[in-house]
Amino acid sequence: MATFMVFVEGEAGGWRVDREALTAAIRGRWADVEIAPTHRSVARSFCWSFETQDGPGEVYLHEDGTGIYMDLWQDDAVRLAVVFRRLTPVGLDLVFCDEGYNFDVRLRSDATDAELIKMMSDV
Repeated sequence: MATFMVFVEGEAGGWRVDREALTAAIRGRWADVEIAPTHRSVARSFCWSFETQDGPGEVYLHEDGTGIYMDLWQDDAVRLAVVFRRLTPVGLDLVFCDEGYNFDVRLRSDATDAELIKMMSDV
């Protein structure tokens, strides 16, 4: 498991992710999602916890609503990054990376899971 991030590069122009839509997407992928709406820090203003096929996972919403931090395995992080992209206006630039910046890729609005994994390995 590793920490991955998706965030808006540059100005978001007032955009924030629809938290309810993101919650629905997470619940659509994983069962028994626990939600912790308590603001803990800038990076952890809202938290989703759940059990993945590989073990426990968590996703945190940045307090400005323009990015997420994911403590997940790579395949799950890729799937959620693509979902987050689809909840984002096409004109916003998004970056997907891991905590150590071992890769740093632009997340296109039409990206698929397979394309994103390929972009990560090409870096």
